[in-house]
Amino acid sequence: MTKINAADKMVQVMEAWGIDNVYGLPGDSVDTTIEALYRERAKIKFTQVRHEEVAALAAAAYGKLTGRVSVCLSIGGPGAIHLLNGLYDAKMDHAPVVAILGQIQSHLLNTGFFQEVNTPTLFEDVAVYNKLVTNPATLPNVMDEAIRMAYTHKGVAVLTIPDDVPDHKIADTFVPTAGQFQLEQPQARIQDVDRALAMIKKAKNPVALIGKGAENAQLEAKEFVERYAIPFIQTMPAKGTIADDHPNALGQIGKLGTKPAYEAMFNADLLILIGTDYPYAPYINHKIPAIQIDADASHIGHRHNVDLALVADSKSALTLLNARGEVVAQRAFLEACQQNMRIWRAWMSDVQSKKHTGVLPSKLFSTMSQMAPEDVVWSIDVGTATSFGARFITAKPTQKYTISAWLGTMGCALPGAIAAKSAWPNRPVYAICGDGAFAMVMQDFVTAVKYDLPMVLVVLNNQMLAFIEYEQQSAGQQNYGIDLADIDYAKFAEACGGIGVNVKTDAEFKAAMEQYQNPTKPVLINAAVYDEAPLPGKIVMDEAKGYMKFGFEYFKDKFQIPKMPPLKEIMRQFL
Repeated sequence: MTKINAADKMVQVMEAWGIDNVYGLPGDSVDTTIEALYRERAKIKFTQVRHEEVAALAAAAYGKLTGRVSVCLSIGGPGAIHLLNGLYDAKMDHAPVVAILGQIQSHLLNTGFFQEVNTPTLFEDVAVYNKLVTNPATLPNVMDEAIRMAYTHKGVAVLTIPDDVPDHKIADTFVPTAGQFQLEQPQARIQDVDRALAMIKKAKNPVALIGKGAENAQLEAKEFVERYAIPFIQTMPAKGTIADDHPNALGQIGKLGTKPAYEAMFNADLLILIGTDYPYAPYINHKIPAIQIDADASHIGHRHNVDLALVADSKSALTLLNARGEVVAQRAFLEACQQNMRIWRAWMSDVQSKKHTGVLPSKLFSTMSQMAPEDVVWSIDVGTATSFGARFITAKPTQKYTISAWLGTMGCALPGAIAAKSAWPNRPVYAICGDGAFAMVMQDFVTAVKYDLPMVLVVLNNQMLAFIEYEQQSAGQQNYGIDLADIDYAKFAEACGGIGVNVKTDAEFKAAMEQYQNPTKPVLINAAVYDEAPLPGKIVMDEAKGYMKFGFEYFKDKFQIPKMPPLKEIMRQFL
């Protein structure tokens, strides 16, 4: 019987599933696996990062962008612990990821040896599949099952492997199940579709909330909102599923959303949820009937009392809805929403003309959006970048847009950009992050340089945690602990071997974008940005009271009027 090294067989299983890249760092408790990857380096690339968190965040972004399983790898103990943040991002945004964790040699387990951490217990909450492998003969089967579970449950599969286990010879008999694996998508039932159509026909003010689950149904979703004259809102992860500038589009909802979306939601008489388990309950109208389309039955009624559930793939349900219903030529509610959006867009244009010093963030994002190639991949960080991206990037179905949606972890943009270039080497990639977020992962800019991953990365450098600044103010709290020491990120980029550019005006930023729109190596634009408020699309009463309390306490403490968002912007987004 033919024998094979267990690590080599495990890597062959990964190859069979189409895995062609692993993000991670080598080390003593994972070196046997690294050696196996070395032997198969022509088929599976190993991307060495400088921090394990970046490996996990990149793997999560790869899964979100492509829908395919990605793999990250780390030693046990401290390295494994570093992976957790990125793996929680994958868990919460439903990205398929396999994490390979090293461990001390099996005969030393439970002795309190150097770097021994009980990783199966530590990773229990983050994982949909979590195994400690102690038998070399089972390693290929366990890897096969881990990949299958990551796909099936759209989550994180974790394998803890003592370093001596993969080094054993095993029988070369295992056959991966990749060729037989197929996820069955539930199909919509005709009777449910017809009931939905009757509810849509009866409604005068229907609104659709479209989520990531409709990503595979871009054309069908567009036809649906047009056929039935329905205004639609897209969740942040779904941004660009239908073009942001579509006539029926109302942008996003929630703190990062638009006022027209908020008003449409609370003036609607029917809510149609399509492929979303939207978490922010206060921004959903719970007083109206709802139709929910979702392939995952556990999402039905999770956030909203549902009058009609279609447990079905979005593409299946929307195809039938489009085929069986009568066209609605005109709807007064849609026309009112469109007029609202015209006013909103005029406001957003006006925002970009305010007096300022430095680079105005709203204008920066708008400039990038206008200049972006049709197939660009956007990787947007958490903080003010998320807010301005929602408002001023007009995403298209031909583009990709990735963020840390549910975990909201700072530092996700650079790993996301690395993942995007790994997935699509020939597509342009634009990443935008605040100075606080970038500083958390900045060491891995050199990873982009090392592996020749040309991208444009913009750092919004205002020397503060700006999103927290306005978060504190809207809660009526004084600004504290938000100032950041300045770093010349352009010089840092050059020190890494990339291109660094400092810009201090809107004109300088536009010139830099024109020069490096399609770079041949990683470019970092360090933009000295104006402190522009990322105001909510609709300022609710509690936030308005918070701003008033902040202003009063500031004046009482310092005997001067604080710098606040322009009154005009506050009032029109409050009233």
